[in-house]
Amino acid sequence: MSVRATALILVCVLLLASAILLAPRAAGAQQAGKVYRIGFLRADRPPATFVEGFQQGLRERGYIDGQNVVIEYRFTEGSLDQLPQLAEELLRRNVNVILASAAPAAMAAQQVTRSVPIVFVGVVGPVELGLVQGLARPGGNITGLAISPGDLVGKRLEFLREIVPTLRRVAVLWHPANPGNHVQMQGAEAVAQVLGVQLQRLPMQSPDDFEPSFKAAQGADGVLQLADSLFLAHRTRLAELAARGRLPAIYGYREFVDAGGLMSYSPSFADLYRRAASYVDKILKGTKPADLPVEQPMKFELVINLKTAKALGLTVPPTLLFQATEVIQ
Repeated sequence: MSVRATALILVCVLLLASAILLAPRAAGAQQAGKVYRIGFLRADRPPATFVEGFQQGLRERGYIDGQNVVIEYRFTEGSLDQLPQLAEELLRRNVNVILASAAPAAMAAQQVTRSVPIVFVGVVGPVELGLVQGLARPGGNITGLAISPGDLVGKRLEFLREIVPTLRRVAVLWHPANPGNHVQMQGAEAVAQVLGVQLQRLPMQSPDDFEPSFKAAQGADGVLQLADSLFLAHRTRLAELAARGRLPAIYGYREFVDAGGLMSYSPSFADLYRRAASYVDKILKGTKPADLPVEQPMKFELVINLKTAKALGLTVPPTLLFQATEVIQ
């Protein structure tokens, strides 16, 4: 073989080796430079703990908002009718995945797309609502973190009876336009029958219904307010109406107790949204939603406002205080 041919072969080998060495770096650089787009859909502006929990979960997995991920927030002012329109707007923004906060947002997102992955958070009874085929095998393009209606609503009624031992009639404040509230109501009725408690349904479709519903609740021994974004958006006013009517009330969000409500029992929503980031991470890495089982809450919070209890003339039993995750003095 000539010297020239040998040199040519050597050059080719060196070029091939360089290509092999550089290829992974180029692929890595391309992946590192990719920016994902996440849609955050909800029927009202969520509490800061929800957003912070989700962002924390993303940071734990290497996603920084504004750097390698962009979060597109879409909220309404409590109107459920606007949710499909906002979901379509997110699709036009070419989001890689939609985080749907609560049942109305999840149903709206599923209504407009069967291809873009959807991760729901805090949905009560997703199987009953038809969002997923089953918890172990969701099917379709949607999965997430669910809430069991019977367990939570049942515990709230039990806690309410602990602080009001004479509990016989409970006014249930609910939002009929929210499909998740119907599932919660079914859970409340099943537990009330076991406890021997009579439920008084008081529907509230808008803030205009708040005062009339509380007037109708007069004479009840307590109030059970179902978890709903409309109520959460007006938590201070609702807590004030309960105090004005001297009605012991239990809520589905701890934010009500911060606003002066008596007590709440709920999952730790900050933890739920932090865990939702793991679903988003797996989906962005190629896992299909159908292959990710729906999970249940792992952390729960019982929060009691002693100042409100005193104003209502109630004595909080030591057993209840012992179970509390937080007591507001």
